[in-house]
Amino acid sequence: MKDAQIAVAEEKNTISICSLRVGDALFGIDTRQIREALGKTTPQQVPLAPKYIAGVVPYRGDVLTTVSLRVLLGLEPLAETGCILVLDDKEDNQHFGVLVDGVGKVLTMDLNALEENPRRLDPRSMELFDGAFRMDFGLMVRLNPQRLRPSRLAASGIFATRKQ
Repeated sequence: MKDAQIAVAEEKNTISICSLRVGDALFGIDTRQIREALGKTTPQQVPLAPKYIAGVVPYRGDVLTTVSLRVLLGLEPLAETGCILVLDDKEDNQHFGVLVDGVGKVLTMDLNALEENPRRLDPRSMELFDGAFRMDFGLMVRLNPQRLRPSRLAASGIFATRKQ
């Protein structure tokens, strides 16, 4: 019985993270917040949208607004297509997409190993990052999907530049 209690306690302290790449950086999102991975897709541009809006893509009979994580991080958009993760917007009960360079493995991480953001991070990173896990090969920065919501990004005012 005691072993079962320990196993349950250990399970409560772990999280399943989907790893993803943007440039040379490794990021992760809780798999429970990912609805679907669409794979390589090119979003349709939206005129006069903020730069961080990669565009829209058709999704199950609807239109999915897609945010470019590269642009949010201050990187240039890729000329090639990227992978889109469909995330749930719990506030609006809708979905949105996040365009990344590539999707990797699903990893089980110990929540006790999650380190807080350093206080001296720039405002953009503080807005997007939700801590980091130290890995053998570097850091995996945890992203909170609710911070990536297009409406929250617009309200923050930090990412407000428009497409030319």
